[in-house]
Formats: sequence, C-alpha cells, structure tokens
Amino acid sequence: MTGPAEGKGSGWSGSPPTTVPAVPDRHGAALISGTLAVGGGLRVPHLHGAFAPILVGRRKRTSPLCLAAVGPAPLTPEAGPVLAQWPWSAASPSGYGRPMRIHIVDAFAHRPFTGNPAGVMLLDAGSWSGAPGFPEESWMQRVAAEVNLSETAFAHPLPAGGDADWALRWFTPTTEVDMCGHATLATAHVLHSTGAASDTVRFAARCGILTATVGTDGAITLDFPTSPLTPVAVPDGVAEALGAEVLSAHDTGAHIGDLVVELADEAAVRTLTPDIPALAAYSDRGVIATAAAAVDAGQGDGAGAMGRYDFVSRGFFPRMGIDEDPVTGSAHTALAPFWSARLGRTELTGLQASARSGLVHTSLRGERTLLTGRAITVIEGELLVGV
Repeated sequence: MTGPAEGKGSGWSGSPPTTVPAVPDRHGAALISGTLAVGGGLRVPHLHGAFAPILVGRRKRTSPLCLAAVGPAPLTPEAGPVLAQWPWSAASPSGYGRPMRIHIVDAFAHRPFTGNPAGVMLLDAGSWSGAPGFPEESWMQRVAAEVNLSETAFAHPLPAGGDADWALRWFTPTTEVDMCGHATLATAHVLHSTGAASDTVRFAARCGILTATVGTDGAITLDFPTSPLTPVAVPDGVAEALGAEVLSAHDTGAHIGDLVVELADEAAVRTLTPDIPALAAYSDRGVIATAAAAVDAGQGDGAGAMGRYDFVSRGFFPRMGIDEDPVTGSAHTALAPFWSARLGRTELTGLQASARSGLVHTSLRGERTLLTGRAITVIEGELLVGV
C-alpha cells in the first residue's frame, strides 16, 4: 500500500515502504499492524514469524506511534506461554475477531507530524454483541487507551434519510468527551480519502449534529455550535498554577467545559511551564491560555513559517488524561467569539502554539462557528483484536 493521495506535491518521500513485524503486546501477540503513510512509509504486516518485539515509543499522548524494528529472535517457552504458542491459528482462543481498519491522522496540520494526531475507526453498520450501533463503551475505551493519542474517534454509518449520515463518538485514553474538533476533522478526512463519503458529511454526536465539508483546495470546514462565553472572576491559584499573570477568565459552557484565561501577550502563552496537575481543579475539562498574536509574529506579511494568525493559545487537560493537547479544535468554538469581540472581525486564524503546533481558521456565524483546517493520514493499519 502506498501513501495517500494528499502526499502528492507535499515534499513527502516516494520511497517504497519497508517491511517490519506488527506491533505486539507484552506477550508477543500482535495488536496492530499497518503502514506508515508518509515519507518512505513503513509497511507493517501481521506478525507471522519469529521476531523480537517491536519497540513502541509514545510521547505523553501527544505524538503518533514511533515504531522501530529489532532483529529476529527465536521464540522459546522462556518467552512466556502466549509468545511460545505463536503463531496462533484463526481458531485459537485469543479473542481476536476479523481485523478492523484504524487510521492515524494529523489534524489541523500544515505538514506530517504537526497538528494533532487522532485515531479513527470506521465501524460497520451491523450489530455489535447483538445490539445495533456502537460496540461496548468499555471496548472503545480500551482501544483508545491502546492507541494512546489525545482522541480516538469511532464512527458508523446511519440509515439514509435521517438527520445525519454517520454516528460519531470520541474517547481520550481515559474517558469519553462530548465534543472534539480535531478527531472530527480526522474522521471527515478518512471518510473522503477512502471514498466512504463525498461533499458534506453530517455527524450525529453527543453535542448535536455536526457537519464537515471538503473544499476544492482539500481543506475541511467543520460546522460546530458556538460555545457560550461567561465572564468569571479569575479563580484563586490559577495564575500560580500557570506561572503567569491572568488578565481575564471565561467559562465556556457544558459541552466544552473549559476555562479560557487571557494572558498578557503571545510570549507569555508560548513560554508557559504550568503545574499541570494543579490545573485540574479549575474546570470540568481543561484550561485554555490565550493572547493576541504579537504584531511582528502574527499580523505582518512575514507572519512566520505557518502564515498569518491573529491569536495564540495552548490547552491543558489533566482531567482528561492529557497534559497538553497539540491543537484543540473544539476550544476554538470559544476562542472565536472571544477574539472576534476584541478584534472586531468574524474571520480569524488561531495558532495553537504547542510543540507540534497547528492553525485553526475560524468564522463566527452567530450560534455556529466554522473551523477550517487540513489533515494528513500518517498511519493506516488493522486492529487485530476483536470486540
């Protein structure tokens, strides 16, 4: 399998994929196999032979899987009872069902390995454990924990003629959330890139009906509800937890559940080194620190490598099991009205200044906010563990 079409003209390597074993669990049982879809992609087939485990590195739920193969090694009884019985037959009592496709997509990304990576699983419309709709919530939560990214999206098609085309849910490694922008963008990207959808896609989610439309330039625009902003007193201790002076604070309502705090300037946002655990006390979901873009960095013609932007932000979500989210699309449903009121424009661009960084273009439409960005499939593979 070659890299996806969006790689054309992007500077990605066209070198052939390299064959390596699949990702095993601690007993040597393969859990995920797949293809790294960018720059000399790694093709990862099922684990069939005697290989030592692949090393799997994860960077605190903010980076895609980093895979490194090691040399062949014999399987012996000393390796443990599961590994010693490898390879398993299809009839083995492993609990494995048929493989299911899983995609790792960088959302709100201007090139591979930027933006916010999300896992995406497109599920069948049929029954799971005898019931229509989604598999057991506990199973989806375990898959999200295994993928170990800030969000993993699960979607299944809905019958024609309804208000939505696909049902959509999102899980962090520790919990389900009401709304997620970057994983919705990633899901829309997968639906379009695989041919499962065209034009506008309507999603039924816990926060209502969301739509995603792919433009002629490949950018995807999400139509989300605008988050209500309520000014609140700056909570005691939040400035100390952030390590910066807080100018104002706003609550973002039930679906988002964030505390938006305004800082003095872009430099204050970029240089934050907060006490992450302490921030868990100040909101139901996370704390968003934001400031206007510096004139020389964000509002001039030479606005930087990523282009012009009007405001910056960073998002911290310890209550969701995420220290810092690379790019939080849903937070921009609150940042858009916040900065539109201050800057006097309804069309803005926000830069989330995490280590990976990403741009979110916002358009405030009253009770709805449009969020536009790009997505890149980085890994495609199979989840080998059945429901």
